[in-house]
Amino acid sequence: MTQLSFSKYHGTGNDFILVEDPDGSWEYRLTQPVIEGLCTRHTGVGADGLMLLQRTAGYDFRMVYYNSDGRESSFCGNGSRCLVAFAHRLGWIGKEAWFVASDGDHEARVLDGGQISVHMKSIALVKPHGSGVVLDSGSPHYVTVVPDVDREDLIRRAHQIRYAPEFAGEGINVNLMAEVNDGLRIRTYERGVEDETLSCGTGVTASAIAWAAERAGEGNGQVDIQTRGGQLSVSWEKGHYGFRNIWLTGPATLVFQATVDLPD
Repeated sequence: MTQLSFSKYHGTGNDFILVEDPDGSWEYRLTQPVIEGLCTRHTGVGADGLMLLQRTAGYDFRMVYYNSDGRESSFCGNGSRCLVAFAHRLGWIGKEAWFVASDGDHEARVLDGGQISVHMKSIALVKPHGSGVVLDSGSPHYVTVVPDVDREDLIRRAHQIRYAPEFAGEGINVNLMAEVNDGLRIRTYERGVEDETLSCGTGVTASAIAWAAERAGEGNGQVDIQTRGGQLSVSWEKGHYGFRNIWLTGPATLVFQATVDLPD
């Protein structure tokens, strides 16, 4: 029986299994069914995804991310913040980091009070689609405005979009967004998880940029966003080029550390 040592973290309720994998050996030993089993709630550890922290030339680390279905996926904003906190606790990084993920290079900062800030990819295009917009914040997202996110049947609405012919193959994440007194409130349905998650970093980013595309003027901006799992903030620079210098900031919390027996 093989034992896997891991840490579990969450970023505003978005929870992850994190594995220190300096030489990349776990990438080949953790198969899709094993990862799916570990992420399954009630019968496994339970998580929205699993990440490997790896060494790679030219960077402080490489991020490898798998959705809870066990398949390698696109960038995860909250996951990246948790992995930065994990790398900091292990001594891989100090207060700043330079890492590579599926969507390219990222900067990160370890702030006071358990806050982690990650530099997200630039966004040039916010494309209208039906009653909402589609954009890529490291992962593809659909964002639409509703009067009250808590009164919406998110799963029903998300299935209509996520499984529409143009999105069914690769999938798309679906966000419902409403303006509130202190910023925005959103709920997110994530592909790969195929359910609502308590928070989604790329979804928060996509929603902030979708809102800023309509409501914010050019120059620097920032908005606070409330998810079911907690509060995050997104800042940006807006110009004729679209949006750049986008930062996602919020808490990343260690839940526990453990080992688990894996099937041979």
